[in-house]
Amino acid sequence: MKETSLALIRHAETSAPNIFHGAESDIGLSAWGEQQSQILADHLATRGAEAVYCSALRRAVATAKPIAAALGLSPIVIPELHERRIGSLSGRSREDGWDVYQESKRRWVAGDLEFSHPGGESFAEIGRRVLPVLDDLRRRHPGGRLIVVAHGIVIRVALLNILQDRTPADFDGVAIDFASINELVHDGDRWRAEALNLVTAPSPARPVA
Repeated sequence: MKETSLALIRHAETSAPNIFHGAESDIGLSAWGEQQSQILADHLATRGAEAVYCSALRRAVATAKPIAAALGLSPIVIPELHERRIGSLSGRSREDGWDVYQESKRRWVAGDLEFSHPGGESFAEIGRRVLPVLDDLRRRHPGGRLIVVAHGIVIRVALLNILQDRTPADFDGVAIDFASINELVHDGDRWRAEALNLVTAPSPARPVA
């Protein structure tokens, strides 16, 4: 059986990278983020793909559009790929909101995957939303190559669920930079990582989460 290939990509740099942006924040890209998207497109065009999917949030769509164009495709929006719902944490600065975010991370690493601050989506809830989407896309493209543009925590949760050698305890050990590529392959039984957090156009800004 031919293996299925998935490039799981975080959107490019936002126009306010030092702010928490959950599903509640439909922010666009920075000027550098727009350039990153084109650099990503040039890099991925040589690999080809059957389809490009993305969340409905502007930052993901703006990253996916040049990638899809370089491949002669149009991005297909899947609303369920949206960023984590973070309630009142969305729009807060790194300094102001870090303790709230850190507590969720601490609880997840300890195994309490249903925990979240009030109004926030838990690790387990993200998994229940996103993992069926990725499984459906794999089934739609057996033996093919697809590209999915999503969000930082969404990608972390996916990787920590689908890779055999990773668990939620590895949360802080999986970096997901802006415009980073995670190259995955499914052999008909399980996913394996060919490359994690491959960055073709680094950002001077450090993602909040």
